[in-house]
Amino acid sequence: MIGVMVVDVVIPVLNEERALPQVLAELPSSLIRQVVVVDNGSTDRSAEVARDGGARVVSEPRRGYGRAVWTGICQLMSDPPEVVVFIDGDAADDPTELSRLVEPIATDDADLVIGSRTTGRIAEGAMPLAQRLGNLLVPLIIRALYHTETTDLGPFRAIRWSSLMELKLIDRGFGITVEMQIKAAKRGLRVVEVPVSYRARIGESKISGNFKVALTAALKILWTVAKYAG
Repeated sequence: MIGVMVVDVVIPVLNEERALPQVLAELPSSLIRQVVVVDNGSTDRSAEVARDGGARVVSEPRRGYGRAVWTGICQLMSDPPEVVVFIDGDAADDPTELSRLVEPIATDDADLVIGSRTTGRIAEGAMPLAQRLGNLLVPLIIRALYHTETTDLGPFRAIRWSSLMELKLIDRGFGITVEMQIKAAKRGLRVVEVPVSYRARIGESKISGNFKVALTAALKILWTVAKYAG
């Protein structure tokens, strides 16, 4: 069923030359039409490594996770897929599990599928305590405000192209993942979570490894949650 759907993958990256070869090698190529790697201002060889791994590389020098995600989406608009899968380039999520995310869309049971690390398996040391606490608190708030069954804000996710266009995402920072989930809930889209594995990332985290950046990301996510309340 999945094999008859057109699936594209978008990977936003910032200095992930060490992890990208593993991520690209582990993606199930038989299920994917193309992989778009968005280089978000890397100072290492991320772009070169991505090209060597067979990915289509797009440059987005303006920093911002959401900006990189949106740039990747824009690259697909001239010939859109049926499903877009988003995954980070740090090898923390397991690309071999991509079919778990696409399957509920392929069987027409979902429009948006979130890879839930909370209900899956988190390797020891893979998620720092502060990140674990934040990943418990924010979904709890979302469940209370939007009456969803959200357990995670994980970046590994799949969405039907038509549903993605319906959401009209505007955030260009760390809030884009929670914006996607909240808007999907408010618009009555079928949102499903599937358990996924979470491994120790390769390289230094751009968020949890930097207190200032981590605080900024947390505040932006909470602000996004409050923005769409009501």
